[in-house]
Amino acid sequence: MTKNRKPSEAETAILQILWERQPCTVKTIHEYISATKDVGYTTTLKQVQRLLDKGLLAREPGPGKSYMYRAVNSAEDTKTKLFDRFVETAFGNSVSDLVMHALGNGDPSEEELKEIRAFLERLDKK
Repeated sequence: MTKNRKPSEAETAILQILWERQPCTVKTIHEYISATKDVGYTTTLKQVQRLLDKGLLAREPGPGKSYMYRAVNSAEDTKTKLFDRFVETAFGNSVSDLVMHALGNGDPSEEELKEIRAFLERLDKK
C-alpha cells in the first residue's frame, strides 16, 4: 500500500462509478469513463491498480479471468476526508473563510440564500 491514500481527480471519477454501480470489472469502469472522456483502457487499468495499491479498492474474482472491484470506503466517508483536507490546506482550517469565499465568488440565488439561512438556523438550535 502506498503512503498517499488521497485519490487523484481521475481516480475519484473511478470511485464515483463504483459507488453508483459496484462491483465492476475494469472493462465496465472503462466503458463508463470513455463515454465522457477520451482515455485508453490501459490508463483506466493503471488508475484502478493505483487505487488498489492505495487501499481504496478491494477486488474479488469475477467471471472468467476478470476481477470485480469495489470501493473500500463509502462515498460519504471519502468526500468528508477530501473536504477536510481541502479546508485544512486551502483555508487553514477556517470554515468561515471557506464559506465567505464560496459566497463571495458565487452568485447565490434567493432560493439558495434562503436554504443557507434555514441551515444556519438549524445549526443554532443544536
